[in-house]
Amino acid sequence: MADIDASNRLKDTKSTETLTRLVHRNVNNTKTAEMNDWEKHAEDLDLIQWKNHVQQVKSEVLEQMQSQLSDLLDKALTESFQKFIQNGHYVTKDGTALANSTNPNRTHMEKDGKIFMERRSILDELFEINHIRTIYHMFISVLFLFIISTLAVDYIDQGRLVLEFDLLFYAFGKMHTVVWAWLLMFSYTLAVPYYTLTLWGSLGPPQPPEAGADAGVPGLVLCILQAAILGVFPVYVVFHYQLPPASRFIMILEQIRFLMKSYSFIRENVPAILNHNAKEGEGPKFPKFSSYLYFLFAPTLIYRESYPRNPKIRWNYVGVTFLKILGCLFYGYFILVRLCVPVFMNNSNTPFSTRTLVLALFHATLPGMLMLLLAFFAFLHCWLNAFAEMLRFADRMFYKDWWNSTSFANYYRTWNVVVHDWLYCYGYRDFLLLSRKKFRTAAMLSVFAVSALVHEYVFTLGFGFFYPVMFCLFAFFGVAFNFTLNDKRKSPVWNIMMWTCLFIGQGVMVCLYCQEWYAQIHCPRTGNTFWELVTPRSWYCRSQG
Repeated sequence: MADIDASNRLKDTKSTETLTRLVHRNVNNTKTAEMNDWEKHAEDLDLIQWKNHVQQVKSEVLEQMQSQLSDLLDKALTESFQKFIQNGHYVTKDGTALANSTNPNRTHMEKDGKIFMERRSILDELFEINHIRTIYHMFISVLFLFIISTLAVDYIDQGRLVLEFDLLFYAFGKMHTVVWAWLLMFSYTLAVPYYTLTLWGSLGPPQPPEAGADAGVPGLVLCILQAAILGVFPVYVVFHYQLPPASRFIMILEQIRFLMKSYSFIRENVPAILNHNAKEGEGPKFPKFSSYLYFLFAPTLIYRESYPRNPKIRWNYVGVTFLKILGCLFYGYFILVRLCVPVFMNNSNTPFSTRTLVLALFHATLPGMLMLLLAFFAFLHCWLNAFAEMLRFADRMFYKDWWNSTSFANYYRTWNVVVHDWLYCYGYRDFLLLSRKKFRTAAMLSVFAVSALVHEYVFTLGFGFFYPVMFCLFAFFGVAFNFTLNDKRKSPVWNIMMWTCLFIGQGVMVCLYCQEWYAQIHCPRTGNTFWELVTPRSWYCRSQG
């Protein structure tokens, strides 16, 4: 019996050990299965995340490629379309192409001039890219920092949290005078050039000498009226009513705009009327008054009877764009108040020296460049796009990618396309036509001279004193850089050189004009002699403050 019991206990023990091993094996198998399931799940999560990352990278790459391909395609289509026009074809309103022989009344301006087509501004396209939009957000954050710093300084110094815009209200003072003067200039520009052209065209082709004299009378009268209303009158308003700086700039810039608009209108229509009278012997076909009225507000200086139009107006875009202009205005105010006024107001009490001038010059480079970028963004992008949207004007190429320029020649062509088109069509190319394309260098120099004189005229009347900084920068350094840093320069190094020269040039302008402004205040003029009027006061003003 004892043997049987021992045998049974041995079997039970073996059974227990076997059962224990089975249990441990099942537990291990279960743990292994769970571990495998967890690792598989983790691998699945990693795979999903990797797939999402790949999809995101893929979408970004495709978006950038699509944008670049779109730009290349637009450029290719533009170049091919311009060649198509220049080869003697004419595109009608319904999009059909006709040979040049079917439209014999086309002038050289229509054949070789500005081609308008539907296209967006470059910044509107770039702001759709997150990376570019982030840079834009950085500039907005700097504006917030200016506001916070101004509030903090005012609270520490004066114990109040109030933003005052005394300088802004002063600069834009006497706006009621600007409004009625502008209305007078606009009414004249709207009525007189149009009806003078109509009267001149109705007299017929000037063949006999007496008929030529009669036909020349409207032109002479128009020149006199242009000189009086768009020449002398704005200058009289500026000095007689002692307008502040911003109001002065508005008057003078509008004066120049009306002159350029009216000249383009007459220059484009006179050849068409002459050709029509000479070839068909019928009554001239005058431009529509509505087309001329549209042209006076359209963001272009080249007259056409019609322009490509968008189907609708995006009023949200218009509202946001005007808010951006207002933001740029306050941005410029804070730059002057925080970065320029304290420095140059204090410098006005220190003796003049080369060290003081150099320090002030390099201190002014950053605010000068910021103001240049603000002026570009506020006017060339926001202001022109706002009016283009309200008028459904489809051609939004008011500027090109001037920031990528590796030469000043390309910078001058791409910085302000609106003004460049006018100077090219009515300055450079007409000079070549008169000289039979023999003096290209002289034509280019004449355009630079006109541009330099006009810029100096604007700054002289805007600030109220003569200091030919702008003229020297355009007429001397601008011409030199145009011929030395030309289109042959393609290396990115030249882009760095261009930006460096822009920084220095803007610093020179801000520094010298600010010094002269305070010199005019601390050393008022004692006489009205010619040399006292044209000599900068900062050259000899030493008893400042």
